[in-house]
Amino acid sequence: MADPGMSVTPYAELTFDADGDADGRRRDRLVDRVADGGVRDLVVFAHGWNSDRSAATRLYSAFLAPFPRLAPRARIAYAGVVWPSMRFSDEPIPDFPRSVAADDPPPRPALDKVTRHALLETFPGRATVVDRLARLLDQHPPQEAALEEFGRLVRLLVEVVPPGPQGLFAADTLAEGVPQDGPRMFSAPVAEVCEEFARARAGERADGLRLPNPWEGAQELLRQATYYAMKRRAGTVGERGLGPVIGRLAAAAPGLRVHLVGHSFGARLVSFALRGMPEGVRAVKSVTLLQGAFSHYAFAARLPHDARAGGVLQGQQNRIDGPLVCCHSRHDAALGTFYPLASRMAGDDQGLVGLDPARALRDRWGALGYGGLRAVPGTRFLTLAEALSEPLPGSGCVNVDAAAVVRRGGPPAGAHGDILHPELARLVVAAGRVR
Repeated sequence: MADPGMSVTPYAELTFDADGDADGRRRDRLVDRVADGGVRDLVVFAHGWNSDRSAATRLYSAFLAPFPRLAPRARIAYAGVVWPSMRFSDEPIPDFPRSVAADDPPPRPALDKVTRHALLETFPGRATVVDRLARLLDQHPPQEAALEEFGRLVRLLVEVVPPGPQGLFAADTLAEGVPQDGPRMFSAPVAEVCEEFARARAGERADGLRLPNPWEGAQELLRQATYYAMKRRAGTVGERGLGPVIGRLAAAAPGLRVHLVGHSFGARLVSFALRGMPEGVRAVKSVTLLQGAFSHYAFAARLPHDARAGGVLQGQQNRIDGPLVCCHSRHDAALGTFYPLASRMAGDDQGLVGLDPARALRDRWGALGYGGLRAVPGTRFLTLAEALSEPLPGSGCVNVDAAAVVRRGGPPAGAHGDILHPELARLVVAAGRVR
């Protein structure tokens, strides 16, 4: 299980395809390793926006490096989840070398080679669609029909191809047991959606006085639609892939203590893994969500604005034999600005008009990585300093304001990727009581 590019050992990889099917050889190697009896704690980390194995491995190596020092006597093994996700190359990743982080943003919205390659890898068989999207972004045709074509192609790119299972995993909330509809960005007039995203991008760059270019909004529509597909895929991989693997690990090593860590859409992945675990499995001792890119109501039994509806993961925190820790930061522009716009449902504008419509959007459609879990009774609210200076609760939900360290990053993502801090590694160790 040794990896020369990894800072910790023993380390293993868990690889899944878009439908949650595992690489059986890698999975069985990890199961055999924990069955030997030398491992007490297993830390499993799931990435969010990394599109390839090398970027995911760099992230895991950097984040996990402090663990041997933080728990020198603990018998820890580590596993990195690799799943088909992607990011746009104009999103900077703090502390990553230039070859991995973004190049300087282009002067006009266009798909560079790195992003185009990521789209082709993430959505195989859609090369013609990707090429046409790139041409439209390069040319900026003035006709509204061109924007309509762009929107139609975006929807075609990210649609679920039957008979795969992914269509069941996009929703964050359920209304009387029925998953919520798709977001408004897929059903509203394309020009209107692009104008909304263009205004948001202008605001993030602090040049709100300039008339936004609707093609900047078109690029953001592509980004957010792609992220919607990644959110859907993360739920699939978590429930159908990682959840059953945790069941195998628990059966092979009954005393094993599993600690799940997820960043961005990886936070959604590890959360859905709870729903996919076999009945009776109590191996998960902590879950730590870093800038989770899904609804802050996902674990709620009832939504404050709709008594008929609840979170798609309601009650799943009770499957953890320990705490569910949610780190959030107000400096995360990806989740604070664009996620609510992209997540809003069609026909759900009522109640969003007020003195601060942006806040109203965040209240209804916000992400837990921006403001923490909501509507879960008994949730504790702590600053990062408080969480590291006192014992964390042994169970239940804990919101940790990590803005003191998760604060760096420029537009459009803000501090969404700023998670490589020893304080966050300490938080994982504290949540899991790893000794």
